[in-house]
Amino acid sequence: MILPIRAFGDAVLRKHCHDIDKDYPELQTLIDNLFETMHSANGIGLAAPQVGLDIRLFVVDISPLAEDEDYEDIAEELKDFKKVFINAKILEESGEEWKFNEGCLSIPDVREDVKRKETIVIEYYDENFVKHTDTFSDMRARVIQHEYDHIEGILFTDHLSSLKKKLVKGKLMKISHGDVSVNYKMRFPK
Repeated sequence: MILPIRAFGDAVLRKHCHDIDKDYPELQTLIDNLFETMHSANGIGLAAPQVGLDIRLFVVDISPLAEDEDYEDIAEELKDFKKVFINAKILEESGEEWKFNEGCLSIPDVREDVKRKETIVIEYYDENFVKHTDTFSDMRARVIQHEYDHIEGILFTDHLSSLKKKLVKGKLMKISHGDVSVNYKMRFPK
């Protein structure tokens, strides 16, 4: 089922989310709905807070980038990169910070350069509640960091300079009032 994506200004997007256990009600259905919602909005990552749930769960599917010529050098790594992250904890971030123009399904029509470290070590459970500790780099690390921020109550706009925040403030206010046109279901703050 396609779920409405919460827009900037919704309080759930600012919550530090809580862990869940393997008995979380209808977990597999929720995971399937997250992927379906993300794909229907042409996203490559989606976190539970973006659909109104303050739990430590996010999904990523970076495989569409494997077809992009900008990523031909890592296309093999990207082509099957579809993962579920439950109760994730970033243990380490390393390497050079690099800028990339990010966007977010909860903040449509706003894209800005964000600096992030190039490599992460992350501990998480998969959809079968098997624990993993993995190292990711390149776009995989960036997308995971973006979605991880969501379960920490952080939005990509929080990483912007004071000047950039002032420049996008008007757009953010419009989004929070529902004054935005998107081709996917959204829920706006009351």
